[in-house]
Amino acid sequence: PALPPRLPGPAPPWHDARMARLLLLLLATVRAAPAAACDLALVFAIDVSNSVDEREYRLQVDGLSLALRDPAIADALLSGESALAVLQWSGADEQIVAVPWTRIEGPAALDAFVAAVHRQPRAFVASGTAPAEAVRRSLALLDEAPPCARRVIDVSGDGERNEGGRVAEARNAAAAAGVTINAITIETDRTTVSDFFRRELITPGGFVMRAEGHDDYPATLRAKIARELFPVVGEAGGPGVSGP
Repeated sequence: PALPPRLPGPAPPWHDARMARLLLLLLATVRAAPAAACDLALVFAIDVSNSVDEREYRLQVDGLSLALRDPAIADALLSGESALAVLQWSGADEQIVAVPWTRIEGPAALDAFVAAVHRQPRAFVASGTAPAEAVRRSLALLDEAPPCARRVIDVSGDGERNEGGRVAEARNAAAAAGVTINAITIETDRTTVSDFFRRELITPGGFVMRAEGHDDYPATLRAKIARELFPVVGEAGGPGVSGP
């Protein structure tokens, strides 16, 4: 049967108290609701020190732009609503955020980030190589990122430290903060930068991938980003663990 119409007049006290409790419960639920899931906060830390010539700089920038447009990588970034930023680094006092944090919440956000990566000017020329300071600046940048399940610093470079602090100490600070450091190196037959990165830079669970010269860099970079987006189940290790 239909309920009788409510009589005019003020609501009974018990009614107001129940409504107040209900409103408080709803407000608490809204405030406690988690933010939209972000799988990965990823800093691309690009070496622009003196050992990196203009060709290598364009290789890093254009290779990153192309890698982010790979369909599998783009789909993973979009589905995980990942957050991305680019840091250029060189000497001890030379780090700059070249592309600020962008949450990849849709194709337009990814397109805008890729365009910003492609057109970023080189920040430093004829300067030293200080990876420890690059790691510490990347950690500070990660503190500004949206909350994400994983936090990764992706270092690219072609040379060992020649100034700045101890790289292993910066690596240990990253590990203590729950941040993973991976790396990609550009090498020739005369260089062994990957050995230095394995020994000093990457964190437990991190890896190094080596590009055998300039022509191999774009494909190696795509493989590395894919490995960061789709980590191997049970992958673990520490300094000395390398990629394929």
